[in-house]
Amino acid sequence: MSTNQMIEVKLFSGTTSEYLARNIAEYYGHPLGDIKVNRFSDGEMQPTINESVRGAYVFFIQSTYAPAENLMELLLMIDAAKRASAGYISAVIPYFGYARQDRKDKPRVPISAKMIANLLQAAGANRIMTMDFHADQIQGFFDIPVDHLKSEAIYIPYLQEMDLSNVIFASPDVGGVKRARTYAKHFSRNLVICDKYRKRANEVAEMTVIGEVQDADVILVDDLVDTAGTLCRAAKIIMEKGARSVRAMCTHPVLSGDAYRKIEDSVLDELLVCDTIPLKEESEKIKVLSTAKLFSRAIRNTHEHRSISALFVGG
Repeated sequence: MSTNQMIEVKLFSGTTSEYLARNIAEYYGHPLGDIKVNRFSDGEMQPTINESVRGAYVFFIQSTYAPAENLMELLLMIDAAKRASAGYISAVIPYFGYARQDRKDKPRVPISAKMIANLLQAAGANRIMTMDFHADQIQGFFDIPVDHLKSEAIYIPYLQEMDLSNVIFASPDVGGVKRARTYAKHFSRNLVICDKYRKRANEVAEMTVIGEVQDADVILVDDLVDTAGTLCRAAKIIMEKGARSVRAMCTHPVLSGDAYRKIEDSVLDELLVCDTIPLKEESEKIKVLSTAKLFSRAIRNTHEHRSISALFVGG
């Protein structure tokens, strides 16, 4: 056994990702560490690690979806471990919040994804592990290693159990073409694109379908579903163009506002999502696939200095 493999691994969960962290720990074969987040009467948080982490490989599992306290809790946990002389600190962030704000698309706005990267590094993180950034280039905002897991490692095995002879993959917007093309190329299927125009954030003004969908079973592919407006609009237009059925795969179920109602009322047969964010409501149309096994294997490979890309299809 190498010296590195002898270094103890410690897995800890943030408050809002405990449902996922417990499953990751179970696959890993190691119990979650003892950490408690105390709250003062004014709302301030104070995470306390109730076991030694000196010299250990420490992994903090916490998605940073709204509210922003989830991010603050993660930063404080990292700082606590750094001050307790942890040997190596990895922030496992299944859903990386603020990733959509990755550029200045108008005057006088922040590049929030870059600022979050700076905060995580300043807190003491030595490594970041996440899944399906909104844009791959966000990895460049960090000066520390980033393990960028792909949900295709979960969705492709699931799709392989289906009859895909009549399937066409689709991107709900031009920005997601690369993501949808990955599936189209892997399964040797055609690809169509929904071109949208927005008047304001979270509101689609116009949309057109580029490509032929007549009598096809269409699968829309995206990194996240927020208000579900784009997704449901794309599904409706695809059906109007003559498709036989439409389902969707979106990694992160943000599902804000009246998204659940939109999905229930939509023409979508099914919405596949991952458990990077817990569902707020139950829906017969929404099916959740677990990321726990993939994250547990990635954590093990990180500790043992083995390839992460080997976990992906074609890696």
